[in-house]
Amino acid sequence: MRVLELFSGLGGWRCALRNLGRVVAAYDVSEPANATYALNHGDRPKSREIANVPLAELASHGAETWLMSPPCQPFCRMGNHQGLDDPRSRAFRHLMDLFREAPPDYLVLENVIGFLGSDAHTLLTERIRAHGMHQLDLQACPSRFGLPNQRPRVFIVTSRKPLHPRPMPELPPRPLVDFLDAEEDQALYLQPETLARYHYGMDFVEPRDQRSTCFIGGYGRRFVGSGSFLRTERGVRRFSPTEVARLLGLPDGFSFPEALSLEVRYRLLGNGLSIPVAAWALDHL
Repeated sequence: MRVLELFSGLGGWRCALRNLGRVVAAYDVSEPANATYALNHGDRPKSREIANVPLAELASHGAETWLMSPPCQPFCRMGNHQGLDDPRSRAFRHLMDLFREAPPDYLVLENVIGFLGSDAHTLLTERIRAHGMHQLDLQACPSRFGLPNQRPRVFIVTSRKPLHPRPMPELPPRPLVDFLDAEEDQALYLQPETLARYHYGMDFVEPRDQRSTCFIGGYGRRFVGSGSFLRTERGVRRFSPTEVARLLGLPDGFSFPEALSLEVRYRLLGNGLSIPVAAWALDHL
């Protein structure tokens, strides 16, 4: 497959693609994301606002497949629930206009569970049906794929050819210790006054546990509802960015540009993709 990776972020779709095809162009407006993508994949995404990319430009890449993870904030549990009216849906609305004119042969979209039943989901389904294409709405969580992380997501798989559901793995989650850094970053430990203020609402796990909650982009700033915190003999600490990356299934050696702050790294990971789950979704094509 020749693939357009839209809202490319850290390049999760590129990792999940494996030998099924190659990314001929990636697009993302975030400079930190594009710098991280270039560091890990060698190619730099086009720093363009997708809402302004004309159909002729997308067509010029000769891609028959679109892979995308549009902004989830309009549909997530803690978001504003404005759906297509949210300014962050502008790029998705534009892509749906382009889809109406010249749909790709294949499209796979990832988003939060709240995307199902939203006005954006309805719009996408209308576009798919108008072109006589086939659609699967899949739900999956990495905890079924051997990863000790709860990150339920929806995958909309679209094809000109008939689609058939594939069985989902039932691998027991491995313990968190398998995903931890060999050397701890002592700066990640929380101060006693922080724990005293927030501990009633925080989610605590230990290295031998086989679960963690979803890490969101605000993990570097928030303590409640943003992800799990690790209890050790020394105290309680955040998971490091490299540990969160492993829990997402990103490849060994994945790294960030040194200049990126801890907060930015967490924000990029919070918008990331669970690689094994995305690979399973792609296997439906």
